[in-house]
Amino acid sequence: MAAVTADTLTLPRVKGATLGDVDRPVLAVNTAPAGLEGEGFPVRRTMAGIDYKHLDPFIMMDHMGEVDYAAGEPKGTPWHPHRGFETVTYLVEGQFIHQDNHGGGGVITEGATQWMTAGSGLMHIETPPESLVEAGGLFHGFQLWVNLPAKDKFLAPKYQPLEASQITLLASADGGSLLRVIAGEVDGHTGPGSTFTPITLVHASVMPGGELSLPWQPTYNGLAYVMAGSGTVGPQRTAIRAGQLAVFGGGDRISMTADAKQDSRTSSLEVILLGGEPIREPMVQYGPFVMNTRAELQQTLDDFNAGRLGVIPPNAIMPHVSR
Repeated sequence: MAAVTADTLTLPRVKGATLGDVDRPVLAVNTAPAGLEGEGFPVRRTMAGIDYKHLDPFIMMDHMGEVDYAAGEPKGTPWHPHRGFETVTYLVEGQFIHQDNHGGGGVITEGATQWMTAGSGLMHIETPPESLVEAGGLFHGFQLWVNLPAKDKFLAPKYQPLEASQITLLASADGGSLLRVIAGEVDGHTGPGSTFTPITLVHASVMPGGELSLPWQPTYNGLAYVMAGSGTVGPQRTAIRAGQLAVFGGGDRISMTADAKQDSRTSSLEVILLGGEPIREPMVQYGPFVMNTRAELQQTLDDFNAGRLGVIPPNAIMPHVSR
């Protein structure tokens, strides 16, 4: 299930809860609806139906797969535009090729993360490599959209490839949970992702029967999405299972437990933990464009139609079609 593993007994441990810490209550647990994205690959819309005030600065997060493709079936996205936010693609299994018209690109492998700041606008493609299309195989990952404040909406596009070996690895206070810090800070330990909007992004594996309590930036929001397994979240020990997202209230710690018995598909409770500094600005979205006003959105559409967000480069990668 997880590409990056480690012996938690050898890793730095986060501090456990102390007197005076406030464990964030759970405000809601939401079940993600299923849908299709790009050329038709299955996703779960993890944040669908949740009030934006609880998500800010996050716009959406798609849980891609888990799907075991037959030969010729793997799919991605064709060339398309973005403006006004950042995309974060984290792969658990499989591979994706990325290319954009600002020179960013490469192969995203298992356990790696692609961080793309669309900023003022670009065109890009994400597609499985020819070898995966021809052979089939497992594909599983996440794409998170992080909003940019008005002052950063028109930044020059930027691309960050974060390899699996760069992820900061930590253990819970009891040594029973593995924490992969992709961005932000957990108890003084910082992940490799460079973000314009301050956020924390962690992939946690909690062993069956284990408990995880993490210090959490009080000014950030708190979200936990279960990609596999089952357990509870928050001081109320609210039940949660795969395909569900928990929204936390205020406090300075988030907590969860893994059921003593997990299903046959996973050996642990696998959770994506998210938090970010709310931007608290108006947000309007139309597909891959996220702006502050409807006028800016109309200007973005005009810019895209006029080719001012760029064009597909002459050396463009194109989706591979199995024959």
